[in-house]
Amino acid sequence: MNDQRILVVDDEPSIVDAVATALRYEGYDVEEATSGRAAVSAVARAEPDLVILDWMLPDLEGIEVGRRIRSQGFKTAILFLTAKDATENKVEALRAGGDDYVTKPFSLAEVVARVQAILRRSGSDLPGDVLRFGDLTLDEGRHEVLRGDTEIPLTGTEFSLLRYFMLNPRRVLSKTQILQNVWRYDFGGNSNVVETYVSYLRKKLDAAGPPLIRTIRQAGYMLDGVA
Repeated sequence: MNDQRILVVDDEPSIVDAVATALRYEGYDVEEATSGRAAVSAVARAEPDLVILDWMLPDLEGIEVGRRIRSQGFKTAILFLTAKDATENKVEALRAGGDDYVTKPFSLAEVVARVQAILRRSGSDLPGDVLRFGDLTLDEGRHEVLRGDTEIPLTGTEFSLLRYFMLNPRRVLSKTQILQNVWRYDFGGNSNVVETYVSYLRKKLDAAGPPLIRTIRQAGYMLDGVA
Protein backbone atom coordinates (compact mmCIF):
# COMPACT_ATOMS: atom_id res chain seq x y z
CA MET A 1 0.00 0.00 0.00
CA ASN A 2 1.36 3.41 -0.96
CA ASP A 3 1.37 5.90 1.94
CA GLN A 4 1.65 8.97 -0.31
CA ARG A 5 -1.34 11.30 -0.15
CA ILE A 6 -2.88 13.12 -3.12
CA LEU A 7 -5.56 15.81 -3.20
CA VAL A 8 -7.64 15.94 -6.42
CA VAL A 9 -9.35 19.29 -7.08
CA ASP A 10 -11.83 19.88 -9.93
CA ASP A 11 -15.34 21.32 -10.10
CA GLU A 12 -16.47 18.51 -12.39
CA PRO A 13 -17.40 15.53 -10.15
CA SER A 14 -16.93 13.06 -13.00
CA ILE A 15 -13.29 14.13 -13.45
CA VAL A 16 -12.59 14.07 -9.72
CA ASP A 17 -14.12 10.59 -9.44
CA ALA A 18 -12.25 9.19 -12.45
CA VAL A 19 -8.85 10.58 -11.44
CA ALA A 20 -9.29 9.64 -7.78
CA THR A 21 -10.37 6.11 -8.68
CA ALA A 22 -7.37 5.62 -10.99
CA LEU A 23 -4.97 6.85 -8.29
CA ARG A 24 -6.56 4.73 -5.57
CA TYR A 25 -6.13 1.73 -7.86
CA GLU A 26 -2.40 2.55 -7.89
CA GLY A 27 -2.42 2.50 -4.08
CA TYR A 28 -2.43 6.22 -3.28
CA ASP A 29 -4.39 7.74 -0.39
CA VAL A 30 -6.67 10.22 -2.19
CA GLU A 31 -8.75 13.14 -0.89
CA GLU A 32 -11.19 15.07 -3.10
CA ALA A 33 -12.25 18.72 -3.35
CA THR A 34 -14.49 20.59 -5.81
CA SER A 35 -13.57 24.22 -5.07
CA GLY A 36 -10.48 26.35 -4.58
CA ARG A 37 -11.26 27.31 -0.98
CA ALA A 38 -11.91 23.70 -0.07
CA ALA A 39 -8.53 22.82 -1.60
CA VAL A 40 -6.67 25.49 0.42
CA SER A 41 -8.40 24.29 3.61
CA ALA A 42 -7.59 20.64 2.87
CA VAL A 43 -3.89 21.42 2.36
CA ALA A 44 -3.78 23.47 5.58
CA ARG A 45 -5.50 20.67 7.50
CA ALA A 46 -3.14 17.92 6.34
CA GLU A 47 -0.52 18.73 3.70
CA PRO A 48 -0.60 16.11 0.91
CA ASP A 49 2.39 14.95 -1.11
CA LEU A 50 0.77 16.22 -4.32
CA VAL A 51 -2.23 18.31 -5.40
CA ILE A 52 -3.88 17.73 -8.77
CA LEU A 53 -5.40 21.15 -9.37
CA ASP A 54 -7.87 22.26 -12.03
CA TRP A 55 -6.98 25.61 -13.61
CA MET A 56 -10.58 26.86 -13.75
CA LEU A 57 -12.54 26.60 -10.48
CA PRO A 58 -15.83 28.35 -9.58
CA ASP A 59 -14.56 30.38 -6.61
CA LEU A 60 -10.76 30.74 -6.84
CA GLU A 61 -8.81 30.06 -10.01
CA GLY A 62 -6.42 27.15 -9.66
CA ILE A 63 -3.52 29.52 -10.26
CA GLU A 64 -4.60 31.54 -7.18
CA VAL A 65 -4.96 28.36 -5.13
CA GLY A 66 -1.38 27.47 -6.09
CA ARG A 67 -0.14 30.89 -5.03
CA ARG A 68 -1.90 30.66 -1.67
CA ILE A 69 -0.51 27.20 -1.00
CA ARG A 70 3.02 28.43 -1.73
CA SER A 71 2.61 31.70 0.20
CA GLN A 72 1.64 29.69 3.28
CA GLY A 73 4.90 27.78 3.03
CA PHE A 74 3.57 24.43 1.87
CA LYS A 75 5.93 22.49 -0.41
CA THR A 76 3.39 19.96 -1.70
CA ALA A 77 3.88 19.23 -5.42
CA ILE A 78 1.25 20.67 -7.78
CA LEU A 79 0.05 19.18 -11.08
CA PHE A 80 -2.22 21.60 -12.97
CA LEU A 81 -5.11 20.41 -15.13
CA THR A 82 -5.99 22.98 -17.77
CA ALA A 83 -8.26 23.24 -20.77
CA LYS A 84 -6.18 26.17 -21.93
CA ASP A 85 -3.17 25.93 -24.21
CA ALA A 86 -0.33 24.58 -22.06
CA THR A 87 2.33 26.48 -24.01
CA GLU A 88 0.56 29.75 -23.31
CA ASN A 89 0.16 29.11 -19.60
CA LYS A 90 3.19 27.07 -18.52
CA VAL A 91 5.20 30.05 -17.25
CA GLU A 92 2.19 31.28 -15.27
CA ALA A 93 1.82 27.80 -13.80
CA LEU A 94 5.48 27.87 -12.77
CA ARG A 95 5.07 31.25 -11.10
CA ALA A 96 2.20 29.82 -9.08
CA GLY A 97 4.49 27.04 -7.88
CA GLY A 98 3.37 24.31 -10.27
CA ASP A 99 5.53 21.26 -10.92
CA ASP A 100 3.84 20.12 -14.13
CA TYR A 101 0.62 20.45 -16.11
CA VAL A 102 -1.71 18.28 -18.19
CA THR A 103 -3.98 19.72 -20.87
CA LYS A 104 -7.59 18.54 -21.11
CA PRO A 105 -8.73 16.25 -22.53
CA PHE A 106 -6.24 13.83 -21.02
CA SER A 107 -6.00 10.10 -20.49
CA LEU A 108 -6.01 8.71 -16.96
CA ALA A 109 -2.84 6.79 -17.83
CA GLU A 110 -1.09 10.08 -18.61
CA VAL A 111 -2.19 11.64 -15.32
CA VAL A 112 -1.01 8.60 -13.36
CA ALA A 113 2.34 8.61 -15.20
CA ARG A 114 2.90 12.29 -14.45
CA VAL A 115 1.91 11.86 -10.81
CA GLN A 116 4.38 9.00 -10.44
CA ALA A 117 7.13 11.01 -12.14
CA ILE A 118 6.55 14.09 -9.95
CA LEU A 119 6.57 12.03 -6.76
CA ARG A 120 9.74 10.20 -7.84
CA ARG A 121 11.53 13.51 -8.18
CA SER A 122 9.95 15.19 -5.15
CA GLY A 123 12.86 14.36 -2.89
CA SER A 124 11.52 11.39 -0.96
CA ASP A 125 14.09 9.03 -2.46
CA LEU A 126 17.12 11.34 -2.22
CA PRO A 127 20.12 10.00 -0.29
CA GLY A 128 20.59 13.14 1.82
CA ASP A 129 23.83 14.40 0.29
CA VAL A 130 24.89 18.04 0.20
CA LEU A 131 25.98 19.25 -3.25
CA ARG A 132 28.02 22.42 -3.76
CA PHE A 133 29.00 24.52 -6.76
CA GLY A 134 30.58 27.91 -6.17
CA ASP A 135 28.34 29.76 -3.70
CA LEU A 136 25.45 27.38 -4.43
CA THR A 137 24.52 24.66 -1.92
CA LEU A 138 21.84 22.01 -2.42
CA ASP A 139 20.93 19.98 0.67
CA GLU A 140 19.03 16.87 -0.41
CA GLY A 141 18.08 15.79 3.09
CA ARG A 142 16.57 19.18 4.00
CA HIS A 143 15.32 19.79 0.43
CA GLU A 144 16.92 23.23 0.67
CA VAL A 145 18.92 25.40 -1.74
CA LEU A 146 21.14 28.30 -0.65
CA ARG A 147 23.06 30.82 -2.71
CA GLY A 148 25.51 32.25 -0.22
CA ASP A 149 23.28 32.95 2.78
CA THR A 150 20.14 33.43 0.66
CA GLU A 151 17.61 30.58 0.56
CA ILE A 152 16.24 29.95 -2.95
CA PRO A 153 12.67 28.57 -2.81
CA LEU A 154 12.24 25.92 -5.50
CA THR A 155 9.40 23.64 -6.54
CA GLY A 156 10.09 19.90 -6.57
CA THR A 157 10.73 19.92 -10.31
CA GLU A 158 13.09 22.91 -10.11
CA PHE A 159 14.94 21.22 -7.24
CA SER A 160 15.38 18.02 -9.24
CA LEU A 161 16.53 19.98 -12.30
CA LEU A 162 19.13 21.90 -10.30
CA ARG A 163 20.28 18.68 -8.67
CA TYR A 164 20.92 17.17 -12.10
CA PHE A 165 22.96 20.21 -13.11
CA MET A 166 24.97 20.07 -9.88
CA LEU A 167 25.69 16.37 -10.35
CA ASN A 168 27.09 17.24 -13.79
CA PRO A 169 28.94 20.57 -13.37
CA ARG A 170 30.66 22.09 -16.40
CA ARG A 171 29.16 19.43 -18.69
CA VAL A 172 26.91 20.28 -21.63
CA LEU A 173 23.55 18.61 -21.00
CA SER A 174 21.19 18.21 -23.95
CA LYS A 175 17.44 18.74 -23.62
CA THR A 176 16.96 15.02 -24.27
CA GLN A 177 19.32 14.11 -21.43
CA ILE A 178 17.51 16.49 -19.09
CA LEU A 179 14.10 15.08 -20.04
CA GLN A 180 15.26 11.52 -19.47
CA ASN A 181 17.00 12.18 -16.17
CA VAL A 182 14.75 14.78 -14.55
CA TRP A 183 11.26 14.02 -15.87
CA ARG A 184 11.88 10.28 -16.31
CA TYR A 185 8.99 9.75 -18.68
CA ASP A 186 8.17 10.34 -22.32
CA PHE A 187 7.21 13.92 -23.15
CA GLY A 188 6.55 13.00 -26.77
CA GLY A 189 9.74 14.71 -27.86
CA ASN A 190 8.55 18.11 -26.63
CA SER A 191 11.62 19.87 -25.27
CA ASN A 192 9.84 23.21 -24.73
CA VAL A 193 9.13 22.18 -21.15
CA VAL A 194 12.90 21.99 -20.53
CA GLU A 195 13.41 25.51 -21.88
CA THR A 196 10.66 26.82 -19.63
CA TYR A 197 11.91 25.17 -16.45
CA VAL A 198 15.55 26.09 -17.12
CA SER A 199 14.49 29.68 -17.75
CA TYR A 200 12.56 29.91 -14.51
CA LEU A 201 15.26 28.15 -12.46
CA ARG A 202 17.82 30.52 -13.95
CA LYS A 203 15.74 33.57 -12.90
CA LYS A 204 15.55 32.36 -9.32
CA LEU A 205 19.29 31.62 -9.11
CA ASP A 206 20.36 34.82 -10.88
CA ALA A 207 18.33 36.93 -8.46
CA ALA A 208 20.88 36.04 -5.77
CA GLY A 209 24.14 36.30 -7.73
CA PRO A 210 25.93 36.11 -11.08
CA PRO A 211 24.53 33.79 -13.79
CA LEU A 212 25.27 30.09 -13.33
CA ILE A 213 23.52 28.29 -16.21
CA ARG A 214 24.75 28.87 -19.75
CA THR A 215 22.82 28.12 -22.93
CA ILE A 216 25.05 26.33 -25.42
CA ARG A 217 23.64 26.96 -28.90
CA GLN A 218 22.27 23.83 -30.60
CA ALA A 219 23.69 21.69 -27.79
CA GLY A 220 21.91 22.31 -24.49
CA TYR A 221 22.80 23.87 -21.16
CA MET A 222 25.77 23.90 -18.81
CA LEU A 223 26.29 24.81 -15.17
CA ASP A 224 29.61 26.62 -15.08
CA GLY A 225 29.13 30.01 -13.46
CA VAL A 226 30.01 32.00 -16.61
CA ALA A 227 27.58 34.54 -18.00
